[in-house]
Amino acid sequence: MTPTIRCAARGVATRATTLLLAALAAGASHAGALTLHLTDSAGKPLVDAVALLEPAGAKVPTKPMADVEIAQAKREFTTRLTLITVGTRALFPNFDTVRHHVYSFSPAKTFELKLYAGVPNVPVVFDKPGIAVLGCNIHDNMAAWVVVADTPWFARSAANGRARIEALPPGAYRLRLWHPGMSGMPEPTTTAFTMPAGDAEHSARLAVSSEP
Repeated sequence: MTPTIRCAARGVATRATTLLLAALAAGASHAGALTLHLTDSAGKPLVDAVALLEPAGAKVPTKPMADVEIAQAKREFTTRLTLITVGTRALFPNFDTVRHHVYSFSPAKTFELKLYAGVPNVPVVFDKPGIAVLGCNIHDNMAAWVVVADTPWFARSAANGRARIEALPPGAYRLRLWHPGMSGMPEPTTTAFTMPAGDAEHSARLAVSSEP
């Protein structure tokens, strides 16, 4: 009986996804842009805040992005924060004259690129959603973050604290917000959000304790 139950569960999940995709397609003609105004607790604009919008129903299929580079130069990661989708591959070229040992022990992605120079032959595939904290075993001051999204609707804020998500169909979503300066590196904050037909704006404050 167990296989039958599992098969039925998969069927329900598939129908839920199909219905959600149909609803999103129906609302595509009314899709708009969402402009987010993201600030810290004091009301100052936040740069490098991440916004993820996930439909309140079943998940929407998300495709991997083109390969990204997270390089090292002058004993720093040249990209402090990288925002990608699940399945995207990352290369870690080292442009320094010293070798680096790049690693992440985060649940979203655990890997090590042991002492190397140049460009590793094998890219790292970020195959799970979540937040990966990067470091270097040789240089403790080096830090960077990779946010892996499991939704096609995401954005990163600019220096003015604004983030813009295009082509967003109207409907109910979970709005997830995160910034590297959030104390203790928690999971993104999650709130319910309803996108109307057409363009919209939304403001939110994040409990950022310090700039990392």
